[in-house]
Amino acid sequence: MSEETRDGVSIVRAAGEIDIATAPALRGELEATIGRRPDVVVVDLLGVTFMDSTALGVLVGALKGCREAGCSMRIVVSDARVLKVFEITGLTELFSIFSALDEAVQG
Repeated sequence: MSEETRDGVSIVRAAGEIDIATAPALRGELEATIGRRPDVVVVDLLGVTFMDSTALGVLVGALKGCREAGCSMRIVVSDARVLKVFEITGLTELFSIFSALDEAVQG
């Protein structure tokens, strides 16, 4: 996990598999980022190859935290398998999902 700021937008990057073993690191990074109260948090999942329900729970919790902090959250995902997880669970209706990082940063 890593975090950077671009054009006033906080970007949290994840890579590889996000599952029960790795989700706590993502949760910690997102909580720290949201705690700084940025206007926008972009979660970059371009390097993610697998996500399980634990990862989805972390993202839903982060979205709730963003809303409570007064910020918005955007997701970047291009891998068809990872995007399918969002589609199957209906979370495409909950999240703002983009296929490119630049698009998500610009909003």
